Amino acid sequence: MTFTEKDIALLKKKGITQDQVKEQLTTFNYGVPYSDLRDPAMIEHGIYKYNAQEKEDLALLFERRKEKLSLLKFVPASGAATRMFKFLFTFLDEYDPEVETVNGYINRKEAQGLRLFFVGLDSFPFYSTVRKKLKKRFKKDHQADINVNRLRFVKMMLSEEGLGLGNQPKGLFPFHRYKNHNTSAFEEHLYEASLYARSNEKARLHFTISEEHKEKFEQQFEKQKTKIEKRTQTTFDISYSYQKPSTDTIAVTMDNEIVRQTDGSLYFRPGGHGALIENLNEQQADIIFIKNIDNVVVSKFETEVAYHKKVLAGKLLQLQDKAFDYLKIIATQTLQEAHILEIVHFLQDTFSLKLAPDFEKYSENYKIDYLREQLDRPIRVCGMVKNEGEPGGGPFWVKHESGRISLQIVESVQIDPKSEQQQSIKVASTHFNPVDIVCGIKNYKGEKYDLKKYIDKKAAFITHKTINGKPIKALEHPGLWNGAMAHWNTIFVEVPLITFNPVKTVNDLLKPAHQVS
Repeated sequence: MTFTEKDIALLKKKGITQDQVKEQLTTFNYGVPYSDLRDPAMIEHGIYKYNAQEKEDLALLFERRKEKLSLLKFVPASGAATRMFKFLFTFLDEYDPEVETVNGYINRKEAQGLRLFFVGLDSFPFYSTVRKKLKKRFKKDHQADINVNRLRFVKMMLSEEGLGLGNQPKGLFPFHRYKNHNTSAFEEHLYEASLYARSNEKARLHFTISEEHKEKFEQQFEKQKTKIEKRTQTTFDISYSYQKPSTDTIAVTMDNEIVRQTDGSLYFRPGGHGALIENLNEQQADIIFIKNIDNVVVSKFETEVAYHKKVLAGKLLQLQDKAFDYLKIIATQTLQEAHILEIVHFLQDTFSLKLAPDFEKYSENYKIDYLREQLDRPIRVCGMVKNEGEPGGGPFWVKHESGRISLQIVESVQIDPKSEQQQSIKVASTHFNPVDIVCGIKNYKGEKYDLKKYIDKKAAFITHKTINGKPIKALEHPGLWNGAMAHWNTIFVEVPLITFNPVKTVNDLLKPAHQVS
């Protein structure tokens, strides 16, 4: 394609090369290959399950060593609260109290989410605030017809003329109601971090947010800082970053023609959460905990959740100890056959690594180089919960183009919907990815890996969107915990369901993990 001067100026401003755009166009034209699933990962077949004593030993290992480690909690938090209220925005657009009752609307539209919302209304943390605003706004008329009141409640809650909760960043939305105060997901992450991501009485957290929301996050932290630090006896070091403009991607029509805006400029979209590998790559820590902004619990469950983070972190330290010992031996000694066999068994038995089919035919020097390369990688320990039908990714054995088979987290969109064989493997999956990951991003010398070297670039996503009512195709980078970490050394560990409590719709706040009593 030929770029205009305006195109070239825009690319330069974003930090995107012409070759990158051409590569993206090629991806649209040829498509993205589906993952080649071999098996679902299960207990004793890719997923570890530890007994109580093993968990205790791993948690204690982490506790004994954490004061000498730099720890960081990394929280993807750029999501807007808007998607939580999709069914409520639909209700505002469609409902007319002069035509029908709310119950009539619910029955006609089979809007069970709306029914649950109104049934649980007084259990939401924002309920009292909205009610006070309604009484102030409507005064004597605040006790109008129940149908009018319900419509008013939703308008007051979501609209900019009311509380504007529909346009809040998800991290700052009131998630939990305690006796004398409400807390946001952002605040709950601070409390939780103090229980496991604290070293020498300091907890470091990094939030990836939308740039326009930074001031709001800073204001909430300053407002709550003294209270939270006093309660937790922890000093917090909070930092923020944004998806880089250089990770934006072009969009195309359904015929793979570049989409342009009305002024003729190239139309770019954010490159998905996989773009955050750039942000993660800029962090410095011995251990990094990754957890999504909406996956928090009320205080009575935090100790249990924190315990399982310590188990995962202890496992990471155990893995690093062994891998680093082997790497030091390779670097300083002549490797004996016994050492080679020991390293092979470690890679196979611990990381479930499938060696190259012709490994036994390699010369001794090449065997050693091969083993060094397999060992000398970032390590991630991923918690996995039992599958209860949640949409999203899961753990699978995947065959790569090279013939290598490895453990990967695969999203539903990466699985061929027309292949009965692939879909049967998906259906047989027993576990789900809750994004509960503990990362080791340094080598045995204490040097940070360049995480961009371990991305499977062919694990991108092509999604379907609309612009001005017209369908388009969008490209997302390999997901942060999918293709972006495809070539890390990985193990999966079963963790209990209490560790996974995402808030995808506002009604999820009615679940026990988000209710104080």
